[in-house]
Amino acid sequence: MNYRFQNLLGAPYRGGNATVIQNTQLISSVGNRVSITDLLKSQTVTLPFQSSSNIRRLAASPDGTFLLTVDENNRAQFVNIPARASLHRIHFKHGAVHAVQFSPDGKYIAVATGKLVEIWLSPGFKKEPFAFHLVRTLADCDATVTALEWSLDSKYLLVGSKDLTARLFLVERLSEGVMNKPYLFLGHRDTVVGCFFKYSKNSITPNKAYTVTRDGYIFSWGYGGSDGAGDVDKLQHDEPLSPGTPEKDGEETLSGGTESNVKKRKNHDMKGDDPSSKEYLHKGKWHLLRKDGLMQSPAKVSACDYHRVLDMVVVGFSSGVFGLYQMPDFVCIHLLSISREKITTAVFNEIGNWLTFGCAKLGQLLVWEWRSESYVLKQQGHYFDVNCLAYSPDSQLLATGADDNKVKVWTVSSGFCFVTFSEHTNAVTALHFMSNNHCLLSASLDGTVRAWDLFRYRNFRTFTTPSSRQFVSLAADESGEVICAGTLDSFEIFVWSMKTGRLLDVLSGHEGPVHGLMFSPTSAILASSSWDKTVRLWDIFEGKGAVETFSHTHDVLTVVYRPDGKQLACSTLDGQIHFWDPIDGSLMYTIEGRRDIAGGRLMTDRRSAANSTAGKCFTTLSYSADGSYILAGGNSKYICMYDIADQVLLRRFQITFNLSMDGVHDFLNSKKMTDAGPLDLIDDDDSDAEEGVDIQTRGKLGGDLPGATQNRGRPIIRTKSLRIAHTGRSFAAATTEGVLVYSVDESFIFDPTDLDIDVTPEAVNQALIENQPSRGLILSLRLNEDSLIKKCVFAVSPGDVATVVSSIPHRYLQRLIDVFADLLESCPHLEFILSWCQELCKAHGNSIQQQSRNLLPALKFLQKAITRIHQDLADTCSSNEYMLKYLCSTTTSK
Repeated sequence: MNYRFQNLLGAPYRGGNATVIQNTQLISSVGNRVSITDLLKSQTVTLPFQSSSNIRRLAASPDGTFLLTVDENNRAQFVNIPARASLHRIHFKHGAVHAVQFSPDGKYIAVATGKLVEIWLSPGFKKEPFAFHLVRTLADCDATVTALEWSLDSKYLLVGSKDLTARLFLVERLSEGVMNKPYLFLGHRDTVVGCFFKYSKNSITPNKAYTVTRDGYIFSWGYGGSDGAGDVDKLQHDEPLSPGTPEKDGEETLSGGTESNVKKRKNHDMKGDDPSSKEYLHKGKWHLLRKDGLMQSPAKVSACDYHRVLDMVVVGFSSGVFGLYQMPDFVCIHLLSISREKITTAVFNEIGNWLTFGCAKLGQLLVWEWRSESYVLKQQGHYFDVNCLAYSPDSQLLATGADDNKVKVWTVSSGFCFVTFSEHTNAVTALHFMSNNHCLLSASLDGTVRAWDLFRYRNFRTFTTPSSRQFVSLAADESGEVICAGTLDSFEIFVWSMKTGRLLDVLSGHEGPVHGLMFSPTSAILASSSWDKTVRLWDIFEGKGAVETFSHTHDVLTVVYRPDGKQLACSTLDGQIHFWDPIDGSLMYTIEGRRDIAGGRLMTDRRSAANSTAGKCFTTLSYSADGSYILAGGNSKYICMYDIADQVLLRRFQITFNLSMDGVHDFLNSKKMTDAGPLDLIDDDDSDAEEGVDIQTRGKLGGDLPGATQNRGRPIIRTKSLRIAHTGRSFAAATTEGVLVYSVDESFIFDPTDLDIDVTPEAVNQALIENQPSRGLILSLRLNEDSLIKKCVFAVSPGDVATVVSSIPHRYLQRLIDVFADLLESCPHLEFILSWCQELCKAHGNSIQQQSRNLLPALKFLQKAITRIHQDLADTCSSNEYMLKYLCSTTTSK
């Protein structure tokens, strides 16, 4: 099966800055990937490419076509957003990148790398060997640059840095001999975290500026003109006069003028215009108009943004509080607390009615409408590792449980979490969907098994034991009447009645933690696996205890049934997968998987990945829908897919290439080894944890907390749970990165007409003349002209129907189904239209199922047309059949 990455759930935001394009498209970084959220449709997609490490900064072009991402290793990718493709790559080598911004005309990109500000020419659509061209480097800052702001005319750049100053640069180069030093805004007592231009009405030249400092002050600056700027320049250029030197009257008119005058005349001849006669903002005088304190001490400013049309500033603090201020009078409109942790990004949308906030540590992403004081988006991922997941029977919902004691239910098609259950008081270890699709079971280390109602979003039943136990596995029979849970501490299996909630039985016999539990799909036999090296089968309803025991040579980590109930698979600590016949009790196959899952060396490992024995085993298994292959994952960066009948490895998925994770490298760099240990594990005493521009990944976690990570906050890559959807079209993996969803269905079909093609009837006819029926059909669907759509449908030859249908974007399905239903009512070409309908269902069946509610009217219209034609044909055929029988009978009688 050709599974490809489709989406990333469970973590809407992990750090870095967020940006908004086209007013409703929110772009945020999730680890080393980029997520785009449509705020109107409430859908989120994760782009298919990956960076080499966690993404630190994002910047989008003004038209929303291009995106520049920069990761912690200062490696950047230039992305075409409509095509979801990475076009170019570049490595910034002069220091950590703390700010990136496109110029308003989209021609340049300003990159703050260390103490330098580099201005690059923005690449285009084409793939070139050297797409980035360095135009200029500004090297006047004395410390790390933290903030950038372009002027609307793309001529000036306002730069804030850690040297407690903001500088105003002229981007263009002046002629030789003319000073082009930046103007310095002084008086700050802490790092400048934000700097912004303000404009007068109908002007693109700034006349005011705002700077925001980390200690909670907003400075307002006003431009006072260029009076005296030429004198200042002259004093800076000319040699200082000796004391008592007499003035030389008419010096400029002398034919034998000074060398500086000769240079000035040369420059005048070359430029055709004297630069000293122009008015430049960086040569003028700027005055401090006012200094306003935000009064949130001891909290520091960690994020800020400015909307130039509304003249408003939004400021996020390290205490989780944000403030919205109307400038220039500094009127506080809102001052609210939205989180317990530091706000790491705060940004306006283009209109200015929505505010976006992100909290990296808790994985929160909020979009707030400040006028109505209501949430547009409120998403929070699991901020500890996801332990378990479960697909609903219709494969449209996905439930996740994690070490943060929460159960979340996600819509697979949209990627949104629509309900969170937080009644558990300890880590959630197992989940199970009931067959009715509306009830979810969860087991936890807090000693309870809870049943959740997905209609009313409440906990309607809680199963407990006489004495407190820690549950690590969960199962329910097909009828939904019996609930079973395995324990970590007492090695028992508890059985409850779903209807009454009473404890029915306690199954004893295992001598180790019961980590695997599953009912047979076709009978009432329960299979359990334990660390006591056995798999036991129990007849729950007969109460006979263990019916059969399968012994192994190593600890059994998990057990699963094949969907038809005729095979049992379990994984052991030595890296093997054993397949048993549960009816005969015989061993059918054994797969040796140690070499397949091996890979990845931790920073603390003394041995290489090839020689290490740690983690070379599978902790989770999942059968395919037809039972022909099995997915296996464990404490490794790989997920293995095996063919069961031939015991061969079909495919190996590498779940991430993120070097910010531990266990991704196969070989460690010996240059990073020091006497004190690996360089990456040595804490930097100079790092400031309160900096809003520092690395915003998961910080140090206490060792006594659930889900605590080792190695100075570097998460170790692993797969804790695998589940294949009941449709067999997708599977989900609970990894350290989040919940990765892979699918065989094409989740994205690029629409080339979304770019700059003129959508006209002439373009449709031209496409048909050039024998491009697919392009012509898409153009006609965009025009929404009924006659043109039908013309394009009939222009496709019967052999090309499948190819053309597969290229149709999902958003046009409803319109196309309506056209087919209308054609069936009036068109004589019945077989041709039915073949279109058949190929449409084959190519887009999964998308139609996921959008069933939106497509229901069109589907009913099509069903009605097909049913009516079927009835007419059935009547005609039966009439003809009777006529033929009559004719045959009369012929034989004669």
